[in-house]
Amino acid sequence: MIHRGRSMSRALTYIDLFAGCGGFSLGLERAGFELALAVEKSPMASETFFHNFVERILEPSAWTEFADPRTSVREQAARKLVVKELRSVLESKKLLADLRSREIDLVVGGPPCQGFSSAGKRNPDDTRNRLPWQFLEFVSAVRPKAVVIENVSGMQHDFKKHGGESPFQLLRTALTTAKPAYIVQPVLLNALHYGVPQHRPRVMLIAVRADVARSLGLVAKADVWKSDFGTIGSVLFPTRPQLAPRPTNSGDNVLTVADAISDLDAGGYRAAAVPGKYARSMRSDVSWMPEAMKAAVRSRTLQNHILRDHSDRVRDRFRLYQYFRRAGVPFRALGILSKPKEVRELVGQKDSHFVLPAIAPDGKVLARSRADLIDLLISLGTKKHSQRALVWDQPSQTVMSIPDDIVHPDQPRTMTVRELARFQSFPDAFEFRAKQTTGGHMRKLDVPQYTQVANAVPPRVAEAVGLMLKKILEASSASTAAVRRAS
Repeated sequence: MIHRGRSMSRALTYIDLFAGCGGFSLGLERAGFELALAVEKSPMASETFFHNFVERILEPSAWTEFADPRTSVREQAARKLVVKELRSVLESKKLLADLRSREIDLVVGGPPCQGFSSAGKRNPDDTRNRLPWQFLEFVSAVRPKAVVIENVSGMQHDFKKHGGESPFQLLRTALTTAKPAYIVQPVLLNALHYGVPQHRPRVMLIAVRADVARSLGLVAKADVWKSDFGTIGSVLFPTRPQLAPRPTNSGDNVLTVADAISDLDAGGYRAAAVPGKYARSMRSDVSWMPEAMKAAVRSRTLQNHILRDHSDRVRDRFRLYQYFRRAGVPFRALGILSKPKEVRELVGQKDSHFVLPAIAPDGKVLARSRADLIDLLISLGTKKHSQRALVWDQPSQTVMSIPDDIVHPDQPRTMTVRELARFQSFPDAFEFRAKQTTGGHMRKLDVPQYTQVANAVPPRVAEAVGLMLKKILEASSASTAAVRRAS
């Protein structure tokens, strides 16, 4: 049982490794934690982090000098952000000793997920799969009271093709057998269960140091708890584990695309819109910011809401996706757009879903007859089949780093950085920096705004985890203080 007591006099401290633009940090700040250090190797993502958590970047040259590889780890750590590989921090023994002496409460991190993702090659020799072990080396050196590792759901699957164990299981075992050891609860959290208007399943290992767990009677199971168990039930988990954040939304209570962006139009905030509760919170939240920043951002116009340019042909294809959605045409039909024979067979079926005339949401008539529709489908043929038009009354699909994958529900365009940030639960005052997007071989190197948004932990998910751990850590502090008073 967790013993209740008075809150700690000092702020709870956290370290964010592989911090990206700061989604996890934003959630933890909202939960009442205070940043001790963030580590992010990408200068693009780090620029966004610095701009939102350290100080507003008014002179680009000042940021360039700070992020320069020649700036030492110690110099950057003094301002709470290291713009280097984690290995550079591990090689700074003085910094590690200093962090350990500060008795850090929480270390979190989302090691780069491409090597684990089921959409990737899943090669256990991928160098990106080594980064979680550097994370554990850092934990062993700093000895925080709690640890959270976050990654894509594919991390829990075995490398069957290569005969290896899943990294998820390996990391859990490593934490439970480390010195100091941790009790570890594996969880699969869907962001839509935590007030985020997006279907986004992610796995986490939520761990508490064994001595802290013993003092509070905390236990964990090796089985994976899922955030939808409250709705579908579970034999393995008749009750929610002590190290699992309580879901806030389920069933008909999940947030939708309309909740997220219906108060926005192509120019920014819709003048006649009456924002709902979620949109109001996105417009007004500056709670995580240092006081010096708040006044400046409240008076600014909407940032990161720049529409991308599309050719007429691409816009017509987007209209076609919207028509498919409204007509109830299965999305698998997108797979035949580059195959004229299959197009003719599908449209020619007597029980086909195609309603004529085919009209897009913006009023453009796409086709008046089956023959016209067949010609249109063939002319717009593409081998890209991952694009989907969103539905107003449903949550967004998972936000990905390629901005062309999600099409606006009504307008023939893709989403802006700000709209995707709303789907991730980033407030409007959180400004994304660096260039907007990139392409070609630079995708492997750059972390532009769209990628920053897509790679982030949704702040509301991080906040739920943070609030749960805050109660545990404050109870531990109160319990320790009581023991000291009694001795």
